[in-house]
Amino acid sequence: MTEPTIRFDDGAAYERYMGTWSQLAGETFLAWLGPKPGLRWLDVGCGNGAFTDLLFQRCAPAAVHGIDPSAAQLAFARTRGTSGSTSGSAQFHQGDATALPFADASFDCVVMPLVIFFVPDPAKGVAEMARVVAPGGAVTAYSWDMEGGGFPYAVLLAEMRAMGIAVPHPPSPRASRLDVLLELWTRAGLEHVETREIEVRRTFADFDDYWTTILGGPSVGGKLAAMGRGPLASLMQRMRAHLLPDAGGRITCAARANAVRGRRPVRSA
Repeated sequence: MTEPTIRFDDGAAYERYMGTWSQLAGETFLAWLGPKPGLRWLDVGCGNGAFTDLLFQRCAPAAVHGIDPSAAQLAFARTRGTSGSTSGSAQFHQGDATALPFADASFDCVVMPLVIFFVPDPAKGVAEMARVVAPGGAVTAYSWDMEGGGFPYAVLLAEMRAMGIAVPHPPSPRASRLDVLLELWTRAGLEHVETREIEVRRTFADFDDYWTTILGGPSVGGKLAAMGRGPLASLMQRMRAHLLPDAGGRITCAARANAVRGRRPVRSA
């Protein structure tokens, strides 16, 4: 039986579902990188431009390129510029993380935010990032700890699967582990490789805010919409048991990402 795939076709819904999470983790990630201003950046798997925006807000880049396979996500990323967002200065391209359409040594820093577990061949993706970064440049990534329960909606996915609902898995969840990231970066010939965990929390106004948010999730939205009234009510009851509100009705959820950085060696002539 063919494993159902995860499609990213709605940039606005994805912004609410994952864009906020991406930027929460991205803030800590960029503080850890501590990049100097004026760099040429490549955002691999840029999606709807959530992290791309953060690069302009925090890093004063000389140039930013984003690449993603989803035309719909890229269309949303481009609209950020029309509403005053800084990512309107980015150049967006449709393409594949394992076949980047850029010349060798084109960038000073290459980042893959929340993407590596979606890449069918992670080693090839890392090799491509190492190819397009300049000598001495940084190859970096952060990824939800998929196997360790770090995904923001891990409890929801577990409950849905417990009910027999076939929620799709990403193709390479193992690649999100700290030890695997370290191995991937080292085998790509990168130097000074370091890893770290990033823990973040997000607060929803109430259960309805949380539920409306997950309805836009690419892996779960369609499944939820297709559920009958009884099973859906049962799932909501299960989730309410996990998501206990505070005195004001707010719900706070936690997530954990694994991050990695390394540098392309500088070789003397």
